[in-house]
Amino acid sequence: MSAPKNLSSARMVATLFGVGYAKPASGTWASALAVVLAIFLHGIGGFPMLLVCTLAVTVLGFAVVTRDLADRDPGDTDPSEIVIDEVAGQWIAMCAPSAGFWFAGLDSWTFPWPGYVTAFLAFRLFDIWKPWFVGRADRRGDAAGVMLDDIYAGLMAAAVVIVAAGVYHGLIAR
Repeated sequence: MSAPKNLSSARMVATLFGVGYAKPASGTWASALAVVLAIFLHGIGGFPMLLVCTLAVTVLGFAVVTRDLADRDPGDTDPSEIVIDEVAGQWIAMCAPSAGFWFAGLDSWTFPWPGYVTAFLAFRLFDIWKPWFVGRADRRGDAAGVMLDDIYAGLMAAAVVIVAAGVYHGLIAR
C-alpha cells in the first residue's frame, strides 16, 4: 500500500511522514528509524535532548492519533500505518542506554552498540508479543490505547536494558 497523495497534517505526523505505509512490518521500519533518530538526538544533545524529544513526541502522538482516528471509520481503531506510537515507545526504550552513556560521561557521539540493539530488540519483542498490560492497553480500542501499548512496551524494554547493563557491568565485565 502506498501513501495517499493528500495526507492531513495529523496523518503525516501519525504515519511519520509516510513511513507507516512501508510494507511489510511498518512498525519495525518506524522503530528502526526511531533508533537512528534517537542516536542522532543523543549525539547532538545527550540524554537531556533525547528525553525532551521523547516527552514531546509522546504528547504530540496522543494528539495526532486522537485526531487521525476521528477521521476514520469507527472500527478502524489501530491502523498499521500509524507509527508515531512506535517512535514514542522506541525512544522511551532508547532513553535507558542514552541515560547510562550520559551519566557515565561518555562522549555524545560514542555508541556502545549493545545498549541500542538491546533497546530495539526488547521494544520490538514487547510491542509484537504484547504481554500483560501492553496487551490490555492495545485492547482498549481507542487513541489512548494506540499510544499506551507502545509506551508500556518502551518502559518494559528500558527495564530490560537496565537489567542487562547491570548484569553485564556488575557481573560479567568485572
